[in-house]
Amino acid sequence: MKKTPLYTLHEKLGAKMGAFAGYSMPLFYPLGVMKEHAHTREAAGLFDISHMVHIEITGPEAAKMIARACPYDAASQKIGEAKYTFFLNENAGIKDDLIITRLGDERYLIVANAGCAQKDIAHVNLVADRFDVTVTVIPRGFLALQGPKAVDVLGALGFAVNEMEFMSGVEPKEGWFLSRTGYTGEDGFEIAMPEGEAADFAEKLLADDAVEAIGLGARDSLRLEAGLSLYSQDLTEEISPHEAGLLWAIPKTLREGGPFIGAESLTNRISNGRIRMRVGLVPVERTPVRAGAKLEDGEGNDIGLITSGGFGPSVNHPVALGLILVEAKEGAIFANVRGRKLEMKIEKLPFAPHNYKR
Repeated sequence: MKKTPLYTLHEKLGAKMGAFAGYSMPLFYPLGVMKEHAHTREAAGLFDISHMVHIEITGPEAAKMIARACPYDAASQKIGEAKYTFFLNENAGIKDDLIITRLGDERYLIVANAGCAQKDIAHVNLVADRFDVTVTVIPRGFLALQGPKAVDVLGALGFAVNEMEFMSGVEPKEGWFLSRTGYTGEDGFEIAMPEGEAADFAEKLLADDAVEAIGLGARDSLRLEAGLSLYSQDLTEEISPHEAGLLWAIPKTLREGGPFIGAESLTNRISNGRIRMRVGLVPVERTPVRAGAKLEDGEGNDIGLITSGGFGPSVNHPVALGLILVEAKEGAIFANVRGRKLEMKIEKLPFAPHNYKR
């Protein structure tokens, strides 16, 4: 199993480690999942996200290559602007969701999910083969500092982040990358650096009383409350952006065609209408419903699946994301949990409000 540059620090901090995307990652620390979750909402939580992959695209046709790989106009993207987007397959299914930041006239940085790393690298190289670009995979330490006090913590260490907007990125020094992005619904930052500098920087952050180390358990409950999808559960190659409620990430002009892979299928899917849709769900009883539970209507017919589920500490009740038949949204919905039927109610997302810097 792979280890991130912070593995020794995790052990020093008393983390309970577990497998995630081929890495040994901290599930939680002595503080515990509930308190880690609350601390991130109230102050600043530090997450190790070094398992994610950084792919730099450079060259005179970098914008054209990105526009072929993803459904947005990379040529019009401003330098320093970050875009949430996807790699799609020919059927407009989501191969991965990612954030791409334009770093220069001919430079883009793709940050992709760890579980899709090898697939994504192969896909990028295949697409890039037809363009005058260079593809570079950059090994890095990668940290997320999330919460309302994150901006003050980084400011105290000399980073000029106060005026940065949500979904923007900069290179504060050689080999480093810093963006005002995150996966918790809170204001925050993601900071990449050479692997050998990661542990020292993490300890500097943790020296601030506002900062606590946060594991994957709280990361999952935070993103679930924020209504943020997890690849391999809420997003797969069989699910389109339209079904996943993510059509907002594709410019309207490209929903009717474009140079990107899957464009024709996406147009057809949109014109034909969704058969399935993503919804937020809350159990009527205070019983958490986990991913994989089947969803049924009042007559026991299969209408979908819970894709993510758990307890939302900030909202103080169980929450879930589900993929259901569009026609079933007005009727009764039940989760089948080991033969027991639990009534579910559709609730508008996010469950907890987003607090991004606008």
